[in-house]
Amino acid sequence: MTDLVEDPDMPSAPEQGEILEPLRRAIGERYLTYALSTIMHRALPDARDGLKPVHRRILYAMNRLRLSSTGGFLKSAKISGDTMGDFHPHGDAAIYDAMARLAQDFNVRYPLVDGQGNFGNIDGDNPAASRYTEARMTFVAEAMLEGLNEDSVDFRDNYDGRLTEPAVLPATFPNILANGAAGIAVGMATNIPPHNIAELIDACLHLIKIPDARDDTLLNYVPGPDFPTGGVIVEPKENIAKAYSTGRGSFRLRCTHEVEDLGRGQWQIVVTEIPYQVQKSKLIEKIAELIQTKKVPILADVRDESADDIRIILEPKSKNVDPEVLMNMMFRNSDLEIRFSLNMNVLIDGVTPKVCSMKEVLRAFLDHRRDVLQRRSQHRMEKIDHRLEVLEGFIIAFLNLDRVIDIIRYDEDPKAALIREDWSADHPRAFTEADYITPAQGAGELTEVQAEAILNMRLRSLRKLEEIELVRERDALRAERAGLVELLGSEELQWSRISEQLKETKKQFGKDYSGGARRTRFAEAGEVEDVPLEAMIDREPITVVCSQMGWIRAMTGHIDLSRELKFKDGDGPRFVFHAETTDRLLVFGSNGRFYTLSASNLPGGRGMGEPLRLMVDLPNEAEIVDLLIHNPEGRLLVASDAGNGFICAEKEIVAQTRSGKQVLNVKDDDHAKICIPVEGDHVAIVSENGKFLVFAVEEMPELTRGKGVRLQKYNMARGKQGALELDGGLSDITTFNWDDGLKWEMGGGKTRHEADLSQWLGKRAGIGKRPPHGFPRDYKFK
Repeated sequence: MTDLVEDPDMPSAPEQGEILEPLRRAIGERYLTYALSTIMHRALPDARDGLKPVHRRILYAMNRLRLSSTGGFLKSAKISGDTMGDFHPHGDAAIYDAMARLAQDFNVRYPLVDGQGNFGNIDGDNPAASRYTEARMTFVAEAMLEGLNEDSVDFRDNYDGRLTEPAVLPATFPNILANGAAGIAVGMATNIPPHNIAELIDACLHLIKIPDARDDTLLNYVPGPDFPTGGVIVEPKENIAKAYSTGRGSFRLRCTHEVEDLGRGQWQIVVTEIPYQVQKSKLIEKIAELIQTKKVPILADVRDESADDIRIILEPKSKNVDPEVLMNMMFRNSDLEIRFSLNMNVLIDGVTPKVCSMKEVLRAFLDHRRDVLQRRSQHRMEKIDHRLEVLEGFIIAFLNLDRVIDIIRYDEDPKAALIREDWSADHPRAFTEADYITPAQGAGELTEVQAEAILNMRLRSLRKLEEIELVRERDALRAERAGLVELLGSEELQWSRISEQLKETKKQFGKDYSGGARRTRFAEAGEVEDVPLEAMIDREPITVVCSQMGWIRAMTGHIDLSRELKFKDGDGPRFVFHAETTDRLLVFGSNGRFYTLSASNLPGGRGMGEPLRLMVDLPNEAEIVDLLIHNPEGRLLVASDAGNGFICAEKEIVAQTRSGKQVLNVKDDDHAKICIPVEGDHVAIVSENGKFLVFAVEEMPELTRGKGVRLQKYNMARGKQGALELDGGLSDITTFNWDDGLKWEMGGGKTRHEADLSQWLGKRAGIGKRPPHGFPRDYKFK
């Protein structure tokens, strides 16, 4: 066995405890490398052509496969395979997904890929497998690649060095804004909406004319995004201006809808365009859920009648519903209105990530177009110089045709002989030196390139008329070269040429181009406010019935309140009153909490109803003190059996949840006992031990929550066990107008009216006196 020899250049293994590199630095450097790779090569688009590397490589691979917009289609698997094998060393699924998105006209404003087959739909269905679909480039993609073979952009080695790929595409229009972009990098993200090409080009032309134009003036040309799915932007203009000037903001985008008349007063709402990037199937599921949970009570049904176009039907519950109210509810509760965020984070010159304004992004595109123009012009000059050199060699050959033929026929090395020969004298037709001498040759000499071209010239080109054509071509190329020299030397001419190119692009993709017209419209709309319950429900008369055991129901119409009703065995009526379906009901519990019910949600009156405790979270130990119709402008007097209470506004006690709202605080053995509307200027209170007291309403405070104040004083008495107990307590309370006096029922259908209550008038928290003559023995106001 051969002994192993230690290599002196190999680093020795670290000894135990030796630190080769601090962990913080090692992790930091590696994470920074990963972050930069993600930012530059995956997530953020280049401001010049608006593409990420994967999209750029897909288009370049399709260009190499000659998949022009007028040619044939090729299997998507072949395209993604070539892209992966030659340029993009990542999964073919990711490449195919990126290519499929470029073909989806509901995702991309100007599709760059023309797909044949199932490339997904607006419902959110995925494209078919790549082996089933075919694709080619669109006319728009060809405009992105225009001039690529004319040294207009830099090329770099691919991942394994076998091939080269473009670092950026020439891009004849600002694709970064035209098609938008979205991506999440490390510590940063981008989200750019699509825009209209014609409007963007108008803004570019204005920026060329006035380089220091303000951001606000660009809005005269680009008023806002132009989404492929249309819709209506309802964002205020000042917010749009701020978003474009800072590079951050958002846009409120609504669906497009119309009210369709069905005759006989019936109507339905037809949604014809949904907001951008909202999946139609999920949108309809969300709307159906709103119907099921009754979050939009005025919506009866939703149907999807879409074919190639969008047609979503919203049916109201009643023809009396206001369509605007219904749509406001839908905007608030569904994705028929969304807020699209703007974060214009792009790579400037393909290297530096920066959040840019619209003006900065357009300026980056224009600078790129100028660089492309200069490089294409320089490349064309080099081609012209080469062709002029060849042409001038041909002309010399024609002037000395017999000598050239002799050299080719008899010389062993005709190429070297052609170069050595002096062609400046004794030719049949005299040309000046300036007619045929290039900077690369001296008088009477042929260059190696010219000699090679002469040797490769076909015999049929030796006819007499060919010489005239060569001179004509030479003169035309010289004129073109002079124009290019002038162009490269003048910045003004360069911007003028760029303007001409942009105007030509605008003609290609303007109104005459399929889909070139603006799709998204603008409208003014305020914030969607809460819709009152009355606007969502048909107003119909009902009779609310609640039994002693707490079973509640709503009977259709206003029935006779003295009519005998059916109840469960051992149960009977407690609250019976007329109401309407648009009313809200207040339930006051002995625990001092108010609960809110919608009259429209009460069970029907055919059965015995449902337990009220199942509709609200009323504890089993708490009793129902009162059930009344909510009056937003009214006030209520609430009091406990201990004689404490206050006045509260009804608008402050409406509960939004099943758990209710605590209003009157009670503790120990106290319970809430009274809840009556305040309908006068004085309060009459009577205790269980028969003390009657009258005081002014203004002596009571108005609170939203609390224990309240003492309404009447009760003495302490010694009980049977010898302990001190409260002698009496609150029995009943009412409000009345002092000038009208107080009335109560005596029994037997008789009513007593006490006009003068001066002898019972006192201050709040007094004990009171014996009740007036004829007052009921149960000490209740009836």
